[in-house]
Amino acid sequence: MNTLGHKLRVTVFGQSHAPAIGCVVEGLPAGFAPDMDRLAAFLARRAPGRTAWSTPRQESDAPEILSGLVEGRTCGAPVCAVIRNGDQRSRDYEGLRRTPRPSHADYTAWVKYGESYDIRGGGQFSGRLTAPLCFAGALALQLLEERGITVAAHIGQIGGVYDEAPDFAAVDRETLKALLARPFPAFREDAGVAMRQEIERARMDADSVGGLVRCFAVGLPAGVGEPMFEGVENRLAGALFGIPAVRGVSFGDGFAAAGMRGSEHNDPFVTDGTTVSTRTNHAGGVLGGITTGMPLVVNVAFKPTASIPREQDTVDLKTMKNTRLTIHGRHDPCIVSRAVPVVEAVTALTLLDMMLEEERQWN
Repeated sequence: MNTLGHKLRVTVFGQSHAPAIGCVVEGLPAGFAPDMDRLAAFLARRAPGRTAWSTPRQESDAPEILSGLVEGRTCGAPVCAVIRNGDQRSRDYEGLRRTPRPSHADYTAWVKYGESYDIRGGGQFSGRLTAPLCFAGALALQLLEERGITVAAHIGQIGGVYDEAPDFAAVDRETLKALLARPFPAFREDAGVAMRQEIERARMDADSVGGLVRCFAVGLPAGVGEPMFEGVENRLAGALFGIPAVRGVSFGDGFAAAGMRGSEHNDPFVTDGTTVSTRTNHAGGVLGGITTGMPLVVNVAFKPTASIPREQDTVDLKTMKNTRLTIHGRHDPCIVSRAVPVVEAVTALTLLDMMLEEERQWN
């Protein structure tokens, strides 16, 4: 299925080397006037060829809106947008149909779809499909901001280099807005420099490196989410795992909680006489699948880029013999920095969908 959401539904379509990719967004409230300059700036954060540490593939990623807007405002009809593909080199993928790339979907796609699978650029499994996802997410981010909710993410880790994690209980809108202004979203400038050096070392070694994106949402009201299979964690984890290369999703302290005692992990409740909050936020803003009103904290782990220049072992699917493979083409030595806006987009889409279901913010 290529559709995400219940009340707010996003269907993504296209392939990496098709004439275009795009999405259909249903359920947006009528009368919303998106800021197209901000939308373009958000898409540019994910676009290829913009930094020294990303693939040199050049794509404008300029969306063409085919329906759903009248005089710049949503009219209640589905919003359909396409993004033209322009800088494909399909010849780089010749031969991969019979020699699947390690850690790619080539083999499983061959098993499921046979010779009909579009191998070019990874086809429908490509990270290229996150561009229209970011288009839809940019709309959701603006709608959430109208309701006082800010979503932003930082690079928490690249390989063995870590950024300093902020106090999960103290993250606020100003902190996130300052983070969004950084071209390389790390809280510590020296950590960002060390991360870029880690990426360059992997590139020079004809290799790649993975990392972690930590996303925050502040301003969420308490009470969003449903037990037990429709909780915030359930919905977000399912959506975030749809992003190519995601290998893990956790909330708050995540897996570190397994090594803590209850006295360390529990978040004591406090009140100012009007509202209830917690002194710490190890839970990441969710209890029982329902938001607490504290900042939402979600951690998303990404594997190293699967396409590396080194020769690797694989199988010839025609002869069923072991063979060797060298991957050609243009690939990111690390996808994590370009994945940051994708995580923000999917988080925003999921949160807005859940709030629209409850019609909480429209009352």
